[in-house]
Amino acid sequence: MDNPIEEIKSKIDIIEFLSSYIDLKKTGRNFKAICPFHQEKTPSFVISPERQIWHCFGACQEGGDIIKFLMKWENITFYEALRELAQKAGVKLKQVDFEDKTWKRKEKIIEINSLAANFFAYVLEKTAFGKKAMDYLALRKINQKTVRNFQLGYAPVSWHSLLDFLVKKKFTASDIGETGLLVKGDRGNYYDRFRGRLMFPIKDLRGNIIGFSGRMIEGKDTEAKYVNTPETPVYHKRETLYGIDLAKEAIKKTGNVFLVEGEFDMISPYQHGFENFVAIKGSAVTREQLMLLKRYTNRVTLTLDNDEAGEEAAKRGIESAEELELETQVVSFDFAKDPDEAIKADPIQFKKTLEVPLPIYDFIITNLQKKYPGNDPYSKKKIGEEISVYLGRIKNPIIKSHYVKKIAAILDVTENTIESLIRTVKKKTKPPIYVKNKPDASKERYSLIQKYLLSLIFQSETPYEISETIFSVLTVEDFDIPAYQKILNIFFGLKDKKHGVKEIAASLPEELRPVFDEVYLYADSQATFSSENLSRLIYQLKKYSLKKQISGLLSGKKDEDAESDNKIKELNRALNEVEKKLSAL
Repeated sequence: MDNPIEEIKSKIDIIEFLSSYIDLKKTGRNFKAICPFHQEKTPSFVISPERQIWHCFGACQEGGDIIKFLMKWENITFYEALRELAQKAGVKLKQVDFEDKTWKRKEKIIEINSLAANFFAYVLEKTAFGKKAMDYLALRKINQKTVRNFQLGYAPVSWHSLLDFLVKKKFTASDIGETGLLVKGDRGNYYDRFRGRLMFPIKDLRGNIIGFSGRMIEGKDTEAKYVNTPETPVYHKRETLYGIDLAKEAIKKTGNVFLVEGEFDMISPYQHGFENFVAIKGSAVTREQLMLLKRYTNRVTLTLDNDEAGEEAAKRGIESAEELELETQVVSFDFAKDPDEAIKADPIQFKKTLEVPLPIYDFIITNLQKKYPGNDPYSKKKIGEEISVYLGRIKNPIIKSHYVKKIAAILDVTENTIESLIRTVKKKTKPPIYVKNKPDASKERYSLIQKYLLSLIFQSETPYEISETIFSVLTVEDFDIPAYQKILNIFFGLKDKKHGVKEIAASLPEELRPVFDEVYLYADSQATFSSENLSRLIYQLKKYSLKKQISGLLSGKKDEDAESDNKIKELNRALNEVEKKLSAL
């Protein structure tokens, strides 16, 4: 096969490939699933094994082939996805003729980061400059195997040692600066960002080094304890989880992930065999981080620092977790300040604590009782008001009812009182509503019927036979979307050749193929239209088309325009006939 892209797609079955990521359900000739790229309860994600394509008919409206799926799933460029799939399919990419500038830019940053990690690791393990950092790691009880497993390193106390090393590797200061490893001074000169720091390479899902975190070992007290890579084309703090490359399989296997705050809080448990730990980057759990974890599990256990900051970080993650319908729990160590300290202090107790996590809302209630320990009405009022903010966000009615009963019992009030308080608090915190102009419902239905009828034609094993039924009433002009008219004209132009859907798709120009793919899969997403009478839909479309034509003539009509008057009368007679047909159906 001359085209390696088509060869890859022919060797990797889309159903088998996608089913390793999401749950698929067969519906007739195609498959359906809950879309993995946005929140939904009713499946709107349709996959065609015959045509090896997918499309979401829900909120995100995305679609494509296995390459596009992997690009979105992994948040990678076209070439990255193609290269990964080529390796899986055993296909060589020598003949691919395109330029992926985004990938080339990312590839260069990742290559520089990889060289920098090697430099830091060498300084840590092979030079006297790294002795203080190695002593510090020994103090933290991190063994040599773990040091190498996580590619830990050391940035020496120097303004340009890394810069000099990378320049010798034929990279310019400007190239290196794009990685965040350098800082550009006021005079335009570059110098090393990380100096005198223990270095933690930060990796993406596939193990590419996308950034660094540096913990101060040598420096002034006024300097930040930790310094991280700034935002770059490959590193985005909100989307990043430290250790995800090593933990993802364990997360999938156990059906749970322990979310911690710092690198050592992830590394120490991992060293002791607890592999489903990852660390957040930043001070709060973000929606993007939770979306990433949702690919592997629906249960997240927050294992944050045992202090006020840890508690606040847990609370900030609740809203996103609730929106994503994640089962959220909390582990808190009463014998240590964080997971790193806890596992070193008592590994057995550490394991026991992990086994009895507290549901997130119980955790909040417990902390509020500690915060307001009094049994007086004002303490109860404060507990009620603060917990109501969280209870109002619970989507599941069973879970919500459980906590309404629980807090009512704790505060010794009725459940109605708590429900009333939730409504009051919700009103106070509700953002303003901006009313948008509603779309014309009839016009929208008109467009959807067009798409549905075309989908029925192209999904049929005998497309030209079903088209005869539909176009005994309709004409190509009744389809007012230009792309649909173009597709239909090409379709009817091939009628004598009796082509199937693959040949029809192949005959379309490149710009029409995404439209055709969406139309082709649309019927399987539509429970509404599929339950309606086909003849009724055909005549409804004719009715909409005739009304639109009449309206267009009336708006452009000049006084005493006999030709327009006759045309309007003709269209009105046709409209009356169509309405009679609809009444009879």
